[in-house]
Amino acid sequence: MKSKYKRVLLKISGEALAGSKGHGFDVNELKDVAEQIAKLSDLGVEVGIVVGGGNFWRGRQGDEMDRTTADYMGMLATVINALAVSDALERAGKKAKVMTELAITGIGEPFNYKKADEYLKSGNILVFGGGTGKPYFSTDTGASLKAVEIGAEVLMLAKNIDGIYDSDPKLNPNAKKFDSLSYDEYVSRDLKAMDTSAVIMCKENGLKVHVFGLKGKDSIVKAAVDSNEGTVIF
Repeated sequence: MKSKYKRVLLKISGEALAGSKGHGFDVNELKDVAEQIAKLSDLGVEVGIVVGGGNFWRGRQGDEMDRTTADYMGMLATVINALAVSDALERAGKKAKVMTELAITGIGEPFNYKKADEYLKSGNILVFGGGTGKPYFSTDTGASLKAVEIGAEVLMLAKNIDGIYDSDPKLNPNAKKFDSLSYDEYVSRDLKAMDTSAVIMCKENGLKVHVFGLKGKDSIVKAAVDSNEGTVIF
């Protein structure tokens, strides 16, 4: 197999790491994700990863909380996940480093795009925690920003469904799946697979987005090898 991409930014939801438990970590899911990423790296792909924090906390859960406080709690949840993914990658036999947008001594090193480029070129898988480091931004936007900063060729979004549909396939059995979309079409249709602000950032920087389903054997590797997997926004 040969990947279409040399350098990717992979966004994984926190819920994907929780599996059927719905909260925290499912050890088997975490191991499977790490082993898939290791296989992708073995194909010669330089991999950066952003993990959401929804398996622990989402900023919007804090209905009565100060929004900034709630969002910082969400950023800390992504750091927990970054550490877990990094540990799983090392157990899968890969070199992995955690870089954060929040200064947390002893946890990971502060993000620096030049240093990140050096790490990726030397074979390290990078796991980014802390979102954008600022409140009021989603992890989708944080992933788009990180993909641009590290010079990724594509932002790969691993989701619970196998692409982008014109309506929720869980509610509408006749929902239509898109093989590809333009950035403008995605925005004009008001689709919800990815935050609109993140899509606009990708458009402004010419960054392709590949949305695919995480379920299934070697789904991450297949998406990197076969453009027919999922939906591509460009």
